[in-house]
Amino acid sequence: MATSTRALFLSCFHGGGSEVSRHLVLRPRYPSMPRRPKAAAVVGERGGGGGGGGGDLETAAAAAVVVEEEEKVAVFAVSGMTCAACAGSVEKAVKRLPGIHDAAVDVLRDRAQVVFYPAFVSEDKIRETIQDVGFEAKLIDEEVKEKNILVCRLHIKGMTCTSCASTVESILQVVPGVQRASVALATEEAEIRYDRRIVAVSQLTHAVEETGFEAILITTGDDQSRIDLKVDGTLNERSILIMKSSVQALPGVEDIKVDTELNKITISYKPDQTGPRDLIEVIESAASGDLTVSIYPEADGRQQLRHEEIKRYKQSFLWSLVFTIPVFLTSMVFMYIPGLKDGLEKKVFNMMSIGELLRWILSTPVQFVIGRKFYTGAYKAVSHGSSNMDVLIALGTNTAYFYSVYSILRAAISHNYMATDFFETSSMLISFILLGKYLEILAKGKTSEAIAKLMDLAPETATMLIYDHEGNVMGEKEIDSRLIQKNDVIKVVPGGKVASDGFVIWGQSHVNESMITGESRPVAKRKGDTVIGGTMNENGVLHVRATFVGSESALAQIVRLVESAQMAKAPVQKFADQISRVFVPLVIILSLLTWLAWLLAGSFHGYPNSWIPSSMDSFQLALQFGISVMVVACPCALGLATPTAVMVATGVGALQGVLIKGGQALESAQKVDCIVFDKTGTLTVGKPVVVNTRLLKNMVLREFYDYVAAAEVNSEHPLAKAIVEHAKKFHSGENYIWPAARGFISVTGHGVKAEVSDKGVIVGNKSFMLSSGIAIPVEALEILTEEEENARTAIVVAMDQEVVGIISVSDPIKPNAREVISYLKSMKVESIMVTGDNWGTANAISKEVGIENIVAEAKPEQKAEKVKELQLSGRTVAMVGDGINDSPALVSADVGLAIGAGTDVAIEAADIVLMKSNLEDVITAIDLSRKTFFRIRMNYVWALGYNIIGIPIAAGVLFPSTRLRLPPWVAGAAMAASSVSVVCWSLLLRYYKSPKLVR
Repeated sequence: MATSTRALFLSCFHGGGSEVSRHLVLRPRYPSMPRRPKAAAVVGERGGGGGGGGGDLETAAAAAVVVEEEEKVAVFAVSGMTCAACAGSVEKAVKRLPGIHDAAVDVLRDRAQVVFYPAFVSEDKIRETIQDVGFEAKLIDEEVKEKNILVCRLHIKGMTCTSCASTVESILQVVPGVQRASVALATEEAEIRYDRRIVAVSQLTHAVEETGFEAILITTGDDQSRIDLKVDGTLNERSILIMKSSVQALPGVEDIKVDTELNKITISYKPDQTGPRDLIEVIESAASGDLTVSIYPEADGRQQLRHEEIKRYKQSFLWSLVFTIPVFLTSMVFMYIPGLKDGLEKKVFNMMSIGELLRWILSTPVQFVIGRKFYTGAYKAVSHGSSNMDVLIALGTNTAYFYSVYSILRAAISHNYMATDFFETSSMLISFILLGKYLEILAKGKTSEAIAKLMDLAPETATMLIYDHEGNVMGEKEIDSRLIQKNDVIKVVPGGKVASDGFVIWGQSHVNESMITGESRPVAKRKGDTVIGGTMNENGVLHVRATFVGSESALAQIVRLVESAQMAKAPVQKFADQISRVFVPLVIILSLLTWLAWLLAGSFHGYPNSWIPSSMDSFQLALQFGISVMVVACPCALGLATPTAVMVATGVGALQGVLIKGGQALESAQKVDCIVFDKTGTLTVGKPVVVNTRLLKNMVLREFYDYVAAAEVNSEHPLAKAIVEHAKKFHSGENYIWPAARGFISVTGHGVKAEVSDKGVIVGNKSFMLSSGIAIPVEALEILTEEEENARTAIVVAMDQEVVGIISVSDPIKPNAREVISYLKSMKVESIMVTGDNWGTANAISKEVGIENIVAEAKPEQKAEKVKELQLSGRTVAMVGDGINDSPALVSADVGLAIGAGTDVAIEAADIVLMKSNLEDVITAIDLSRKTFFRIRMNYVWALGYNIIGIPIAAGVLFPSTRLRLPPWVAGAAMAASSVSVVCWSLLLRYYKSPKLVR
């Protein structure tokens, strides 16, 4: 299992390149084939019928023109070929088609290159012919088209609520060449799938900036790596020009950008052709020693942006306090202190007092300098016909501020008008909202801690070995692990982390891969074995040649998958988006109605207004209630309810070995009430192992296996390999040499024969023994019958024409399979097994694991049909599988769960990948999704509860009876608290623990 799990990350995430192979050699296997098809052949075909008049002159002339056409070359990706015989059958079938000049098949690269004449045969016909032979074929041109479809990520600065995110998303989706755009408010990022032949990344950022938000590129989606370098020294025009020309001359360099203010160089390159050390060396050489170059200290741009945003909000909040606290004191505290009250009420101009003038002066910088971001945000939203939180805040604070200005200016020119100002309302409102945003960003930063933990698995430094021209180690050098290039040899000491994906070229050790694969037991590594970057070396020294570095590494691919999952919206998010889209305009209307209602109430003839405080008239009271409604009703918390929970859940799942591909998968998983399990590789380990040995003669078990292994070691059959692996357990050495076998004969489907030492050894099934003239005793026949009933394969061993033992081989049930099925039953989830194996084996396995409902001898399409049948009956179905034959069912199911050690096709088709290949993670996936959506539902209750309770109170419903009113600044604090509480409630998912099985 460990070996296949490792293969996931070094094959699933590093699929073969789709470039046309240059190693295909066209060597005609049929020398008699003409260079071009004869025109007559075309005439005959086109003339139809058979008589002599079948081909007229016109058709012949057309054919003559056609034959002059240039030949065309097409390259197909052919999957399923395993040997030269497969390649030969494909080549033969293609060459038999009319109009084929030549064809060559490369089995190693799974490619077929065909030279043909389009007048006689089409690319589709060639593809169909390859498929008729039994292999999947795909035109490389289609792959080239797919390679032009890229995904880039942008950091969007300035978004405050779901209305902002919706605006940016809608603008991006109408850009020509954009296939899909998703904007996440929680991460403040946009993920855009686009065709680079139609639109460039610069156009996408420009489209975002036209909406009024700032866009910063995170990743371009190109098949290249990027690195930020810091330059110590002076950068002038001449040095920049020399440096750019030198770097661009390097093979594989795609782009170079220089930021003179930050002394930062950003270079995009292809890791197959160059690397960071080469780039640094070239820059320093071009500068003739005047510049020193190193990796830019802040490698993760998103973290840097997050820190900058936190710092900016903190500074804004602290500066607002400097002005707001005096405003608060002069309006609400000092007015009750006799000496200070007299000083503040002293008149400056007519009826304008010192206190009013001070509050005006102090609140102005808060309103227009510290709070300018709300103005810019509101302007951007209104200019694009939308509304957001900034619109509400700008309207509310401006209403309070400018009414206050009007009031004190009127007092300044009047001898009897008493001013009433709300400067404390505008300044305190802005201060509380800034505090709320600061706390919200701090909390949101913690939602992506899982990604930071994954990235921290990579070591900071690595020990690189330096070789001479003859391949001898000259020395070693400690380098930054980000400077590792492809084909570097890295030394990994005991207790150290593997710095890069690669393979062992020297040494033996055990590597703990649990942090990546979840495999708890350390895995033995020796020459030729692959290793994963970020894993821990337990004992022994290893020399590892780097194969996948930077963005190509398994760790980087996992991080990328989690990031994409966090961007994907859950269907339930549409609920919040629909509410937010109309909520802000409704709130503005509601605020105006509140204001008008209170105005009418105060002016209505005979209205009992004794409960209205004498210090304010009905207009001022109405104004205050209107502002409170406008502020308390902001739907910020509603927009954060789903994405924050999904972010935390996908991150926690990744740390526990469950890769969830987005909110859709998460939402579907929580509804699952029926799980369809494949058998081989899912409920079972997936490879045969020896489970029992019965000796019929007196002999030492180790000696018995020495003879059997010596005969079987030359066989490629999976059962033979299982026997040899079991035999190794009787010897301490890894490379034990078996006794020599002479006269080895393998009979396909039956067994093997060989002379080992002084004995003739025959290993095979019952019919092989009988055909070899060996009598099978009654005791052996009883054992064979018993093993067949237990769905095991019994292998008979004979020495010198006498049966000496029986080896039972089986694909064992995975650990805890029975407990998993039992626990799922307690979760009210029914388990069904659908397998292509025979009914006998299926029944035996189902009894062992406790599954009652089974379907055996099912073809791949029948598995998918079973899933659809369950769905039609109203069930929400999950499918768990690991093979290519499970892919149709994985796609058909509401939730597809792929075993991590399975095939790339199954993993690609699935919604959730179980990296550890443990069945317990099926429970984890469902349980995590259920707990996540419990949090989301509570978030909606919490967010809407604030609005449902807060709006009536803010509108003054309780004021007539209790004189309780919600001042605007208190409403602002409540609005900020709602967002923070929703994020914190989602953050509790970080402490999620998967259920423990009772054994």
